[in-house]
Amino acid sequence: MTRPLVSAVAALIVALSSAPAAAETAGPDDSGTGGLDYPRGGEGPEGSEVAFTFQDPRIAESSGIAPSGVHEDVWWTHNDSGDFLPDVYAVNGDGETLATVSLAVELRDWEAVTVAQDPEGRSSVYVGDIGDNYGGSWPSVRVLRFAEPEPLADALIEPQVFTLTYADGGRDAEAMMIDPRDGRLYVVSKEFSGGLYAAPETLDPEAENVLERVDSAPLFVTDAAFHPDGTRYAIRTYWGVTVYDSTNGVPGPALGSFDLPESDQGEAIAFSPDGTALMAGTEGANAPVWSVPLADEYLSEESVPTPQESASAEDDADTDAEAVGGGGGALPFILGGAAVAALLIGGIVLLARRG
Repeated sequence: MTRPLVSAVAALIVALSSAPAAAETAGPDDSGTGGLDYPRGGEGPEGSEVAFTFQDPRIAESSGIAPSGVHEDVWWTHNDSGDFLPDVYAVNGDGETLATVSLAVELRDWEAVTVAQDPEGRSSVYVGDIGDNYGGSWPSVRVLRFAEPEPLADALIEPQVFTLTYADGGRDAEAMMIDPRDGRLYVVSKEFSGGLYAAPETLDPEAENVLERVDSAPLFVTDAAFHPDGTRYAIRTYWGVTVYDSTNGVPGPALGSFDLPESDQGEAIAFSPDGTALMAGTEGANAPVWSVPLADEYLSEESVPTPQESASAEDDADTDAEAVGGGGGALPFILGGAAVAALLIGGIVLLARRG
């Protein structure tokens, strides 16, 4: 979204929020958000702190952020529309760029990024080319997918491209998320009366994938993300975030809303790999990424292993399998010896009877 429009919208929201009627109705609302009516930004919850700052001057309009599913303490991000290359950046916990993945496609209006397993079970990066500063004039939008590289290194990749259309007409959107439980993709439109849209259960690269509206959404949504176990999802605006309970599916009831740390143009949100905090990013050169701890009422009841812990568990499982396999390797010889012994005993008995 362009800065002049952002400023105008912010001024409008502030003006509306300062009216006496609005002051009288501040607090929990009946709009389905389950918390404050459209948080307007501030210091954020207690314990909020800057986790890192982007060091790469090429990352000037970070419009999305997502934790790697393979590499510990690595985050994927990209620039918004504008005079940028179609690059996705892998950044470490100090904000340093570790790798630049260039995609062999046009950068039209990249607005979101998320990481999830593809149908083959590979951890993959999904980039949402879903923005439309012309109010939904594009007949379709796109999602780009590529497998996470291992090891991390600069690369040129031709991603798989999925075409998406809206069942109820074109929309501007900046938010995309994928349910880790079933791989279903969701897009949240950015409007006065925004909506949560669900893609087909499986994306088809050879056809148009129709997005169906399944729920309403807060005002001017700029990003969204699922908890690592899928039982929560968060939808953010420029000023705040609403957390939903998706234990029983999507859409889920809102658990509440709260302010995010004030930023120039907050357009990125992601859960931390362990699911205990939200990572909130903003556009701008050397922009900070905030770690915002989640209150108990927003936490999932399940503990989530980090990629490093998952890899360690897989190594342990492989070691156990090899140990079992080693015992299994001797089993055929044992069974073979028993069979030979049985034949010998049977032959002796038969000869004895004939004698």
